[in-house]
Amino acid sequence: MPDAATAPATEPGYPGRDVPATPAAVPAFDVQAVRRDFPILAERVNGRQLVWFDNAATTQKPTCVIDRLSEFYRHENSNIHRAAHTLAARATDAYEHARDTVRDFLGAASLEEIVFVRGATEGINLVARTWGVANIREGDEILVSHLEHHANIVPWQQLAAEKGARLRVIPVDDTGQVRLEEYLKLLGPRTKIVAVTQVSNALGTVVPVREIVAAAHGVGAVALVDGAQSVSHMRVNVQEIGADFFVFSGHKVFGPTGIGAVYIRRALAETLPPWQGGGNMIADVTFERTLYQPPPARFEAGTGNIADAAGLAAALGYVQRIGLDAIGAYEHALLDYATGQLAAVPGVRLVGTAAHKASVLSFVLEGFEPLEVGRALDREGIAVRAGHHCAQPILRRFGLEATVRPSLAFYNTRDEVDLFVSAVARLAATRPTRAS
Repeated sequence: MPDAATAPATEPGYPGRDVPATPAAVPAFDVQAVRRDFPILAERVNGRQLVWFDNAATTQKPTCVIDRLSEFYRHENSNIHRAAHTLAARATDAYEHARDTVRDFLGAASLEEIVFVRGATEGINLVARTWGVANIREGDEILVSHLEHHANIVPWQQLAAEKGARLRVIPVDDTGQVRLEEYLKLLGPRTKIVAVTQVSNALGTVVPVREIVAAAHGVGAVALVDGAQSVSHMRVNVQEIGADFFVFSGHKVFGPTGIGAVYIRRALAETLPPWQGGGNMIADVTFERTLYQPPPARFEAGTGNIADAAGLAAALGYVQRIGLDAIGAYEHALLDYATGQLAAVPGVRLVGTAAHKASVLSFVLEGFEPLEVGRALDREGIAVRAGHHCAQPILRRFGLEATVRPSLAFYNTRDEVDLFVSAVARLAATRPTRAS
């Protein structure tokens, strides 16, 4: 079976909405050339070449990102701003260039709308502790979907408990897609914020965030979109989505860990209080009062993660050079292939079968605990996630506490899928037959 997957007519997405249609002529995609950019893919695990199918947990890093981190520490390392020396200027340029790269990647209107954080989790907490604390009152309602990662549930639960507000949940259907008609029924004058993922980390479902955001605005609410799982698979434009807040993590999009960003619509950002105090976020301090910097500095107390911001910029530049349309088309075809092959294995139950998915598979194997399957695959050099994926509510919606979750990236191949499916099939064949 050839490695290259045939590109579909459209990228995975909600039809004609969140993800623009792929152009008829998708650029040629050379997966073997891409693989050469990722040195860890040559690693051997248990005597086998590594097959990295744990991309929803974290993605591997191309050489250009690894080299950028080394270059920063070799030639640019300094704290940023307020220094007259050359290295401070270099570090400041690297940090602010990274901010502009994120702005361009997300389609934001201005640099002031991009705040660096450790990742999507910290970004959601930032929004909850700034906008949320300032705006949520007793009796207000916060809407999330059943698909959410714990990071987009717990901060809102904490805020609701603190303020006497109510957390309400948008249900999903049996395929794992949100039920828009039920969502519209939940909206009302008490709705203050709607916080939803764009792609489910547990099921891969692509959520129709444009419709969700537009409907939230229709009742005067604001909307947060969690893009942790979407930005590596599809083009994102926060202005087209209409989001008031958008968060993502660098390590999910081939960048370093410990760096991510929050987009805050500028008109909102200028009204929000800081959420941490310290250096960089102040304009002037006396013992009687403090004056704060405007956004984004207002939200970036302390020394930023300067090196990893530079690494994030390198990662975003890398995927933009390859092209997210080409990436999405390749991954969609690979997902279709993997889904068909895995579904044919006796005893496999696929979990999350929405028509529009990013490249995440979730399944259970009759007769085996998910952890047993994960360990068996690891013995073959195949890395998958086995557990609740920090998304317990959606798994329990399907009567499960855990699944096996292979998740694919644009450096994965059909040959790797074949190795994975063969390993699952061999394990399935060892299942004891039930007595008649």
